[in-house]
Amino acid sequence: MSSLKRVAYFFGLPILLIVLWWALSFGSTNFFVPKPIELAQTLWTTWIGDRFVEDVLPSLGRLAVGLVFAIGLGIVFGLLIGSTRWLRNLLEPLLEFFRAIPPPVLVPLLMLLIGVNDSMKVAVIISGAIWPVLLNTVEGVRAVDSVLNDSCRSYGIRGLARIRYFVLPAVTPQIMAGVRQSLSIGLILMVISEMFASSSGLGFTIVQFQRNFAIPEMWSGIVVLGLIGLGLALIFQFVERRVLHWYHGLKEITHDS
Repeated sequence: MSSLKRVAYFFGLPILLIVLWWALSFGSTNFFVPKPIELAQTLWTTWIGDRFVEDVLPSLGRLAVGLVFAIGLGIVFGLLIGSTRWLRNLLEPLLEFFRAIPPPVLVPLLMLLIGVNDSMKVAVIISGAIWPVLLNTVEGVRAVDSVLNDSCRSYGIRGLARIRYFVLPAVTPQIMAGVRQSLSIGLILMVISEMFASSSGLGFTIVQFQRNFAIPEMWSGIVVLGLIGLGLALIFQFVERRVLHWYHGLKEITHDS
């Protein structure tokens, strides 16, 4: 696909939707739905400046720390649980139990245990974003080719060498699929954690705008969250293309044949 076509695909539909929004809101006096130009002006005046430093950057920092811990812990515990059959059988019911608990209900509990601080917000992100990575890693290790596994043992490849050169490459596609889900879950939980007993952050600011009937400002905060989500998706695609270059190349060869 040419670069021009990629750009057309990337911007085409958003531009079409904005034009449709402008046409539908033309001449409208609805207080709760701002016009595109008004929203763009509000987005610039509201978020470019002190508010970016005081609200956006702290939110991004908490999100980054929470995702790094969630992905790291998910991979480590997933490899450990997936590689040990008795441990997997022992923990499987417990994992299913904790996975079924919606992370937002843990916010009041974590506030009591940790306190109202950044650690609580990071813990909320970890509590929800860890599960896709953890469970995908466990399933990936479980699905490793048994013949190749026996071959590794025959050649005496064990311990960390087996994990590095055999298990990790085999489960990386499943891990990356879990990471993709974790990014969106982490962003949602970042906003929710900031809506409880917080004095800064995107979630707190959007709620304040809503309570003060600052409707265009509230919409602009939602747009900022969408742009952050888009940025995370682009970064993920960039990293995935490099980590799984062999996997995508294999798929293209299989597809061509």
